[in-house]
This record gives sequence, structure tokens and C-alpha cells, in this order.
Amino acid sequence: MKRVIVDYKKLSEDILNLLVIKYPNGFDDADTITFRNAQNELVECIEARTDDTIYLVKVSKRLVEAMDDHEVDEDDEPMDDVDMDFDEEEPED
Repeated sequence: MKRVIVDYKKLSEDILNLLVIKYPNGFDDADTITFRNAQNELVECIEARTDDTIYLVKVSKRLVEAMDDHEVDEDDEPMDDVDMDFDEEEPED
């Protein structure tokens, strides 16, 4: 299974749909995954899964706002086959 770290800036509509469906009432500390990246920085993420990929989406204030503002139609369901390739990128100064 492929594991992908996604920052808010590269968050697709499909992944946002997965997050809103998985966390309809928001998320809390019990839902977050914390780890240290290659620069030894503490990173907090929440998880969204498809059949072949685990997405770890970095938690930020903008992510929370996007999830709050995002509306999911009742017909929307988590996508079974999302083929996206995101790599973790460092923010530009």
C-alpha cells in the first residue's frame, strides 16, 4: 500500500471529500497521527484511505477551515480508486 503525505496546499477535492466523510464532526487529538519528519520537525496528520493508498494530511488551521466549509453531497462516497501522486514539499520562503 502506498503512503502519501499531503499538505493543505496540495489537497485535492477528492481527498478533502474523504476527510469530510471520515470526520463529519471534525477530528480531535485521538484522530491525529504524530511523527517527526526528516528535518526532525514534529508533524501532526489525520488519515484518509483508499483501496491502494494511505493519505496522511498535515493538520493546519486552513485544513480545519476547508473541512468546515466543504459540503459533501449525500451521493458522494469515498473514492475507491484515487490515482494521485503527491510528494512532501518544503514551503517556499
